[in-house]
Amino acid sequence: MSGSSWARAHIEQGPDQGPDQGSGRRSDPRSDQRSDQGRGGGPPVLDAFADWVEGLMRERGYTIDSPRGGGKSRLADDAGVHRAAVSRLLNRQSMPDLETMRRLAVALGVPVRDMLIRSGRLTESDLPVGDSPQGNGEADGPRLSPEEAARRMGVPPELRDTFVRVAKQFLPEGG
Repeated sequence: MSGSSWARAHIEQGPDQGPDQGSGRRSDPRSDQRSDQGRGGGPPVLDAFADWVEGLMRERGYTIDSPRGGGKSRLADDAGVHRAAVSRLLNRQSMPDLETMRRLAVALGVPVRDMLIRSGRLTESDLPVGDSPQGNGEADGPRLSPEEAARRMGVPPELRDTFVRVAKQFLPEGG
């Protein structure tokens, strides 16, 4: 058997397949996951999040239904993120990272809290909202400092500086 004939037979049958183990075509490893996928082909939480972001984009005048998709590029530019990140989200391929979510929230005029909850990264109980009349979250006393929050959450001492730096990015100026 020549080299190319052997390779063709090997590919058609597969290296571990006997004569009764299928056509030799490689199965799609994602086929077993399809029951866990939403209508867009991604996980249901990704589909729901992408639907929500698309709705926000339409409400704010970003054109996303045209073949050229100029609104996607405009949102990416407005948010200061890479266009591919917006495309991957809207194509239900991947969830944006935290910094991209923060920037998209600012560009779309929604609280970062809503982005994090809608994306499934955090729950409402992870990010409670205070009931004070001022809406500043101080219903149960003063707001925790990032340092105190890290301590109470059990963030290891060697990671606290990183936690504090990241947490401060999500606080209003002076917070």
